[in-house]
Amino acid sequence: MSVSRTAKIISGKIIADQIRSELIVEIEALRRKNVTPGLAVVLVGENPASQVYVRNKRKTCAELGLHSFDVDLPADVTERRLLASIDKLNRDPKVHGILVQMPLPKHLHEQKVLNAILPEKDVDGFHPVNAGKLLIGEPGFAPCTAAGCQELLLRSGYDPAGKHVVIVGRSNIVGKPLAALLMQKAAGANATVTVCHSRTRHLAALTRQADILVAAIGIPEFITGRMIKDKAVVIDVGINRIDDPTRASGTRLVGDVHFAQALKKARAITPVPGGVGLMTVIMLMRNTVSAAKQQTSR
Repeated sequence: MSVSRTAKIISGKIIADQIRSELIVEIEALRRKNVTPGLAVVLVGENPASQVYVRNKRKTCAELGLHSFDVDLPADVTERRLLASIDKLNRDPKVHGILVQMPLPKHLHEQKVLNAILPEKDVDGFHPVNAGKLLIGEPGFAPCTAAGCQELLLRSGYDPAGKHVVIVGRSNIVGKPLAALLMQKAAGANATVTVCHSRTRHLAALTRQADILVAAIGIPEFITGRMIKDKAVVIDVGINRIDDPTRASGTRLVGDVHFAQALKKARAITPVPGGVGLMTVIMLMRNTVSAAKQQTSR
């Protein structure tokens, strides 16, 4: 007789709270040296999703006692004015980290804007200097969602060393940096990494080989139970809003993994909401505290 089982839930809240407690100790130590980590969040326009993300970041700054520098610019801001705002933040010694909320309006060149942030204040980890350091294994700032995925694995007891990690998605925000993080010859890494994407042939055959499967493709419930190896660890990065007439709001949030099907196959899985999303903001705070330490120890 077969015994039904369900996967262990990897709670982003529990792990984010652990990191939060560690940060409080570090922030207090900096305060005793008359240093308060400062994060500037630049918001251009009134994209509703961006406003939610920025509000969460600013709220977390307040909870931890970080200085929050709010720069809100209109959607039709010129590139020159935006770059001038970033230059001012670069020169402000009280600002240790700078984040420009993406996406930007189409008339603004995103990479040019990201390149304008000083690498030592690039707490989002998107400047080419930090991207290069990540790839060659030098200390720098890793993108927050990718770093959060690594922390979820390590703090849940799923060390990627020697494991086959399959990442579905090749974005500069998650897929590429996470692959770089996990393939390093370093503690918390040493994985064999396969990166899949929309042009990958025989995708399911590859995902079924994964000891650790990361879904970051941006398609609701794309990864089904048949695509998951028995007892694999599943990290679901996706956050998608779909119609649900049974809810008062008429919608609900789902990940890139079909959660109900995955529960029956996986060893462990992150939920949506309550998983990776909570890690992104706390990793941003950790990068900001690290930046404050580096900039004030000179």
